[in-house]
Amino acid sequence: MAWPANSSNISTTNLDSSADSPAAARGDIKTALDELANVIDGRGQASGVAPLNASSKIDATYLPSEINSAAATDLTLDPTTDVVVVENIIKLTPQTVAQLGSVTSPQEGMIAFCSDGGDSALAGVPVYYTGGQWRDFRDGSIVA
Repeated sequence: MAWPANSSNISTTNLDSSADSPAAARGDIKTALDELANVIDGRGQASGVAPLNASSKIDATYLPSEINSAAATDLTLDPTTDVVVVENIIKLTPQTVAQLGSVTSPQEGMIAFCSDGGDSALAGVPVYYTGGQWRDFRDGSIVA
């Protein structure tokens, strides 16, 4: 059987009153249990639900190969091209120099917006991580 399309597949007509006949209710209960079995059996199946692994995450085998926004123009993640296309503005949460310095296991190529690592007026700057240092995008200087 297929994953339930909507809750109208389950009827409570013979279940919502103490005057309802138990014999008549049996059919409604059986149908509801069949729908419940469909939900359980739909775990990990097409048009079902993706199961969570032991870390409460969805394994990559259950994720689509490409994710697009509803309009298919704002964000595209496509691993076949190794390119992330953002056709709008990216907002990075500002990080202070101290916060950047406390990043656990920084990786080559990470980017951030450093709120206090710019010029003498303490203007923010976009930064990237390379060679063990956070560097200013404008000139490659170390953001300390």
